[in-house]
Amino acid sequence: MKRALGDWLLLGLTGAAVLVVLALMAVLFGLILVEGVPQLSGEFLTAAPSADMTGGGVGPALFGTAMMTLLMTVAVVPVGVATGIWLAEYAPKGSRLARWVRAAVANLAGVPSIVFGLFGLGFFILFVGRGVDRLFHGGEPVWGQPSLLWASLTLAVLTLPVVIVTTEESLRAVPDELREAALGLGATRFQTTFRVVVPNAARGVLTGVILAIGRGAGEVAPIIFTGAANFLPELPTDPREMFMHLGYHVYALSTQSPNVDAARPALFGTVLVLMTLSFGLSAVAMVLRHRMGGARS
Repeated sequence: MKRALGDWLLLGLTGAAVLVVLALMAVLFGLILVEGVPQLSGEFLTAAPSADMTGGGVGPALFGTAMMTLLMTVAVVPVGVATGIWLAEYAPKGSRLARWVRAAVANLAGVPSIVFGLFGLGFFILFVGRGVDRLFHGGEPVWGQPSLLWASLTLAVLTLPVVIVTTEESLRAVPDELREAALGLGATRFQTTFRVVVPNAARGVLTGVILAIGRGAGEVAPIIFTGAANFLPELPTDPREMFMHLGYHVYALSTQSPNVDAARPALFGTVLVLMTLSFGLSAVAMVLRHRMGGARS
């Protein structure tokens, strides 16, 4: 079929837009690779940053990011997956409560990340933490201060909508015939959900979880208020301690270093490590999705 002039114009504009995006990504990633790759070494990945914020390594920041991501995952996955299962499999159709939950999740997904930081400060630290201190520690600031635990829980709240939505959509994508067949063979609602529906939706659920983890691992704004430290060369040994984070370390190197030129190599090296972590999580999600899909096909 012959294309009209408008079709060719639309094709040209969309193609040009794609080329512009790809060119910008190539320039950005190329600059990061050129500046960051020479800094990568075992010492850079394990050493502490220098006190003047112009050099050193990213060992404490890498460790803190990993611990924060682990605690965030432990907090968000059970709650998010359970909520998604309830919305998809157990909530009555047309339920007012289900509509409220979906509306709350949708609104939560649109909240700026900086607001989550203020929420974490007000709820987890000032309300929960200081409440525990008043009850058990005579008001001494033990729990009521920024820490690894509160930063992880704040990011768990931030990533919760992603896990809930992907879980619900993955479960709804499972054909109803599978549910009907299981129920027809005498399986209970619980057995049908967890032995038939959830295994068939595991690929989508797992992909959503990993992508949510990747987003949370790279967030900076919420943890500024809830636990991230500008300079902390020692590794945190208690979840009540503050910690360093790769993203916040990038911010500190670029804005608070007394010598920006001297900090440039460490800055690009840190950015490259953070990008590798984020891309690595996305790659893991794609590989798992492909393998799990292939195993069922």
